Amino acid sequence: MASIGWVLLLFLAQLHTLLSTSIAHRADGGNLTHLPVSFLSTTRLSSWRNGTDCCLWEGVGCDPSSGHVTILDLNNRCLSSHGLDPALFSLISLRRLDLSMNDIGGDNIRSAGFERFTFLTHLNLSNSGLYGQIPPSISKLVNLLSLDLSTYNIDYSLGFYGPNYYDYYNYLWESSFDTFVVNLSNLRELYLDSVDLSNSGEEWGTSLAAYVPQLQVLSLADCHLSGPIHKALSRLHSLVVIKLQENFYEPSGRPFPEFFMDFPNLTVLQLSQTDLEGPLPSRPFQSKNLRVLDLSYNMNLSGHVPNFSNASSLETLRLDGTNLVYDIPTPSSNFTSLKELGLKRNLISMDFLSAFGRLESLHQLDLDCFLDNELDHDLDSGSDLGPIFSWIGQHKNLTSLGLFGCNFSGVPPTLLSNFMNLKNLKIQDCNLPRPVLHAVGNLTGLQTLAMDDCTTYGSMPSSIGNLTNLRNLHILSTFSGPMPAAIGGLTNLRNLYIKDVGFSGPMPAAIGELTNLRNLYIEDVGFSGPMPPAIGKLTNLRNMYIEHSGFSVSCGFSGPMPAAIGELTNLVLRVCNFSGSVPSSIVNLTQLTMLDLSFNSLNGEIPPSIFSLPILTHLDLSFNQLSGPIHGHVSPSICNATELDALDLSYNYLNGPIPPCFIENIHLRVLNLRQNRLQRMLPSNITTRCHLQTIDLHGNKIEGRLPRGLSNCTDLEVIDFGSNKIADAFPWLRGLPKLFVLVLRSNQMYGTIGDIVGDTKCEECFPSLQIIDLASNNFSGTLRPQWFKQLKSMMAEFNSSGKTLETLNTLHGEERFYQYSIEIMYKGEDMRFGMTTVTAIDFSKNSLEGTIPETFGSLVSLRVLNLSHNAFTGKIPAQLRSND
Repeated sequence: MASIGWVLLLFLAQLHTLLSTSIAHRADGGNLTHLPVSFLSTTRLSSWRNGTDCCLWEGVGCDPSSGHVTILDLNNRCLSSHGLDPALFSLISLRRLDLSMNDIGGDNIRSAGFERFTFLTHLNLSNSGLYGQIPPSISKLVNLLSLDLSTYNIDYSLGFYGPNYYDYYNYLWESSFDTFVVNLSNLRELYLDSVDLSNSGEEWGTSLAAYVPQLQVLSLADCHLSGPIHKALSRLHSLVVIKLQENFYEPSGRPFPEFFMDFPNLTVLQLSQTDLEGPLPSRPFQSKNLRVLDLSYNMNLSGHVPNFSNASSLETLRLDGTNLVYDIPTPSSNFTSLKELGLKRNLISMDFLSAFGRLESLHQLDLDCFLDNELDHDLDSGSDLGPIFSWIGQHKNLTSLGLFGCNFSGVPPTLLSNFMNLKNLKIQDCNLPRPVLHAVGNLTGLQTLAMDDCTTYGSMPSSIGNLTNLRNLHILSTFSGPMPAAIGGLTNLRNLYIKDVGFSGPMPAAIGELTNLRNLYIEDVGFSGPMPPAIGKLTNLRNMYIEHSGFSVSCGFSGPMPAAIGELTNLVLRVCNFSGSVPSSIVNLTQLTMLDLSFNSLNGEIPPSIFSLPILTHLDLSFNQLSGPIHGHVSPSICNATELDALDLSYNYLNGPIPPCFIENIHLRVLNLRQNRLQRMLPSNITTRCHLQTIDLHGNKIEGRLPRGLSNCTDLEVIDFGSNKIADAFPWLRGLPKLFVLVLRSNQMYGTIGDIVGDTKCEECFPSLQIIDLASNNFSGTLRPQWFKQLKSMMAEFNSSGKTLETLNTLHGEERFYQYSIEIMYKGEDMRFGMTTVTAIDFSKNSLEGTIPETFGSLVSLRVLNLSHNAFTGKIPAQLRSND
């Protein structure tokens, strides 16, 4: 009987475990099924099917005993959404979360519920399209071991190309680094590359030393850090990787942090472009495992190249752009592992190079021939470059070569035969005679060729067509004359980038032979005539960006746009002088997410088919000559455009009423209808579904009152209804938490500006307001001193880094973002301010009376104040008299 009892107990225990696991499966599985709904495309999550075990879905890992989801890894799935779905934060058992290399949006990032992930140890949101301040809830994840919020930038050293995940930039900042890391004591890896930490001052080093004592990886590249590299960091003895490149841009430099040389386990030290100055300590690094040392582009760093007694571990050595000199490496220096080498002119000599011996592992070599920022003509002949090129030619594994500031005059073209194994070649600021330039066309193994700011004495040579393996071609400020038809021979080309090039004549029809082309960027190039119809043959093209290219008026797509390029995701044709109507065949581009035809001469009505594009998020037709009523032509389709984030139809001749769904019930974040001829009253049925961040109707003929439902648009940051016929009292919008800009100038507003003291409808009134323009209305009465005490955002000390408007309306995604600028009266002229620091109050040209409140003096960051043409009496407050 006893044994039966034990068996029964064991069975009941197992049954309880199975039931618990099943319940956990159902709960977490249910939460997971909500996630694909928030993605614009879920084709990469084909295994996520209802009724199947969520623990077997791709990217999902579960605890074998509890059944809870503990791992969610959706790295680089090409997913896109408008924000983090709340269902995500119901997966409270997560240990690892990786949403990197996707475009998950950033609308709700600050209020995201990361604090619910109490067990989380690894969080990776790098390159995920986030925008705003780092969510405070992330700083509450006390068990975090690894945190990555970086944007990994493209390596432009060999052109503009890169994997697709470079499209999903983060635009994050943190104002208090100390507060951010205070609870992250368990952190081992911290990656914040390109997060703006400029507001944190010099505290970053001391904060890390105080609160993150076990840190092993520190990556803060391009974070706008300031101050010295604090000696407090010397307490972080466990550091293995240090990446601080592209920081510290103050006028005064800083010494090399010698204490880094004492870290026993250091493997990576990257201090490129950190304005180091003074001598580099002559003693060797203590670490026996140093793999990467990058001190490049610290122009005032002097002294000698370090003595590497343990050189066999070194894989990367970059000293280009420094003022270091050398002692010839001793024979005991064994650089057998060296893969990447960058040297400045004063280190480029056969004595120094030959002492390295043959570097069998060398893959990338960059030689900077500049001396004191000018061409050094001592290195300008075959006798100078010949031995160096021969030494380069000995390295059969070398695949990438960068030559900067080299003068090839007198160099025999045959010397380039040493580079036949190259895959990637960048030539910048070099003097390239025609024979040498033609010889580049013989390097048939090249896959990437970048030629920037070179003197080439004429047109692009036809020998460029020999480079049939070329995948990436980057040309900047090089060449003149016509583009050769031989470019059509580059049939494997994936990316073509041409900027500031003096090409003349038409774009060759041979460009249509580049059938593998995915990205075409042409900016400020002198082409003329129509765009060749053969461009329709580029069936693999995904991104076409042509701006200010000097195309003649006849380039206005006289026929339909070819349906063959129906896989485009981004089409930008700005400032191209296109004329005629917007082609209705654009409806064939069903994969478009961005369409920008601004600054052309397009006329006629907007074709309704544009708004039927299923995943269009950004539409800009501004600065054209479009006409006709919006409501009568596009209302049925625009109201179904649920993915549209930004709509800019400003500076056209559109008339009639504004379609109600523009404001009431679609997903728009930016609505810019500025300077048209729109009439009647604004739609009034605005619900909490409103997603607007910017609404600009300036310069139309809008009448009546402001819709009270705008108070439901809690994400609003910019309201500009200036220069209309709106007749209403001062608005009730004081409770909008994010409102930065309020412009109601030149209307028929009346009454007093109001008393927001004691307002029970908002805890803080106008908490973020930094520009308010009520000029040229019929406001009367006095200004209450307490009114201005509510403007907390104007009381902060002036921040020169530009945060005042930096949070305004950056809608970003694949290689683009929408930026909004504001026009205000400044010193008698209308001036446009964009992503800059500006705070302004303009109450001019009203009937205000009484005295000017002393409380204006508390608005210490106020930069523009205009109270002219009113009926004020008394003295000007002393604080205002003291300002320039």
